Amino acid sequence: MSASAWLLYGANGYTGELIAREAVARGMRPTLAGRRRGPIEALAKELGCPSAVFALDDHTALVDALQEKSAALNCAGPFSRTASVMMQGCLATHVHYLDITGEIDVFDLARRVHEKALRASVVLCPGVGFDVVPTDSLAAQLKQALPDATHLSLAFDSRTGYSKGTAKTAIESAGSGLRVRRAGKIVELPLGALRRTIDLGEGARSTVAIPWGDVSTAYFTTGIENIEVYATTSPIALKRLRRANLIRPLLRKGWFLHLAQRRIETKVKNPTRTERDHNSTLLWGEVRNAKGEVRTARLKTANGYAFTVNSALGVLSRLFEQPQRAGYFTPTQLVGAEFVTTLPGSSTIRVE
Repeated sequence: MSASAWLLYGANGYTGELIAREAVARGMRPTLAGRRRGPIEALAKELGCPSAVFALDDHTALVDALQEKSAALNCAGPFSRTASVMMQGCLATHVHYLDITGEIDVFDLARRVHEKALRASVVLCPGVGFDVVPTDSLAAQLKQALPDATHLSLAFDSRTGYSKGTAKTAIESAGSGLRVRRAGKIVELPLGALRRTIDLGEGARSTVAIPWGDVSTAYFTTGIENIEVYATTSPIALKRLRRANLIRPLLRKGWFLHLAQRRIETKVKNPTRTERDHNSTLLWGEVRNAKGEVRTARLKTANGYAFTVNSALGVLSRLFEQPQRAGYFTPTQLVGAEFVTTLPGSSTIRVE
């Protein structure tokens, strides 16, 4: 099979379409796939790419679409609904699996089927976008700076609003509350339970802990057993987050979640190109050990959505260069901690 033969599922979504357009600009011709025939076929015709239309619960159609492919990039969230079935299809057809999730459970799922991926000669690497490439890179660099670190904190300041897809995933994740890692185990806390004031590089900002993918991935990248991830917040946003604890039981019910996500579809506006082009992202990390020694690191990247486009395609290209690899990988394990600094808009990682 050709290394250039790959499937992009969810190509008509906000981030999926951005990736599809950039892929074609780079001379790639992925098969554009999704469950909505009209948008998929229209985009494929415009970009001159092959297309495939199917729902992921149609296993036969999924397997057929993966034939003669080297890799699949899943951009269809929430990934709690799509990752498992697509991983199964990739394992059955010996096709590498990548996605752009930030969902903790998806990373844990991929880790659990590591042995199956080895036997199938397949790479499983979720989170090859902004979730979680830059933070995973910071975690790896900080572990190198303080090898006996026992605690890791990560934070970011994203200055662009959520896309509809990201907002839907966030509201679904809220049903499980805040999750952090303590003594190697993932534990659940109320939303808004942990706050910190952090200087991410441009002055002190108020942040709140969120259930970000690094709670899973950073543990396997670094071996550090206590992990928290923070995002900048405002007093109003923090109040809304804490009020969300009142409806968390409802968010675990399908009918209520469906209504909440329908509301997002009508109320949330996707970030514009101007917003993507003019808003960078600041990232910060800190490790400490039992002696009280501390190291910090900072990184600046392009806007999260622009970053995801370049990162996902960059990881895919690196994978094509080393197709013999197999098993579950965090992004840094697959492409190295310096990969992030090679992407457009990224600074070097400054460790202090």
